[in-house]
Amino acid sequence: VVKEKNRMGECPVWEERENALVYVDINSQKVCRWSPVTNEVQSVSVDARVGSVALRQCGGYVIALGTRFAFLDWDTEAVTTILELEQDKPNNRFNDGKVDPKGRFFAGTMAEETAPGVRARRQGALYTLFPDHSVIKQLDQLDISNGLDWSLDHRTFFHIDSLSYAVHAFSYDVHTGKIACPKLLYHLEKEEQMPDGMCIDTEGKLWVACIDGGRVIRIDPETGKRIQTVRLPTPRITSCCFGGKDYSEMYVTSAYDGLDEATLAKEPHAGEIFKITGLGVKGIPQNFYAA
Repeated sequence: VVKEKNRMGECPVWEERENALVYVDINSQKVCRWSPVTNEVQSVSVDARVGSVALRQCGGYVIALGTRFAFLDWDTEAVTTILELEQDKPNNRFNDGKVDPKGRFFAGTMAEETAPGVRARRQGALYTLFPDHSVIKQLDQLDISNGLDWSLDHRTFFHIDSLSYAVHAFSYDVHTGKIACPKLLYHLEKEEQMPDGMCIDTEGKLWVACIDGGRVIRIDPETGKRIQTVRLPTPRITSCCFGGKDYSEMYVTSAYDGLDEATLAKEPHAGEIFKITGLGVKGIPQNFYAA
């Protein structure tokens, strides 16, 4: 549905109040908004790689870019820093993020590659930004903090550290925002490649985007089994969210960075955004950052 190609399209969020899909292109340092009505993409450039975007209750967005949390005012394009983190790790940047049921913004970090396929290990962490702008570190020694979401009963937090090739479940205290007691939920099969972004549906099942696997997979957290696979027409599938007027459509982002020229020539859809219909299941609206 979005032909304008992204180097590293990520973190799609359906914004009901704008009837639009908001997402980031990490490597182009842009926050983007696509209208299905006009089919137009608008974007705001920022001064660092932007890993994630989420909706703010009072309008505009909260973003995680470079190693800082910030607010983005869409109309003025002003970026206001809330907090800088990890200033001792100049090679790190924020990656995926999402707002929890109480309006706190969870986002994690990762080390950038220093050469193709080469990165310092266990340099990432997962943070929670509270509405009062305080921050706690929830996890550390992560490789690539990635997809995240919460169970429908708000008792479980799901998280992906991509290089573990797995989805983990944590107990989650909705009152404090704290997570604990990790357990392995699902380990990806070889052909599924590496897990990236993730979202939940109204049946409590998880959808995981498989980067280099060219698919999204549906996992049942009760059984730890994969129950559905949807293949997409390009390999570097990065993230997914539900949207549309009744949240029955799935939007899926992709990337063309990381593909060599020969592969790119064979992958005309790399970096585009896709819509999957007919899944027979809906998603739930995004939470708003409560400040």
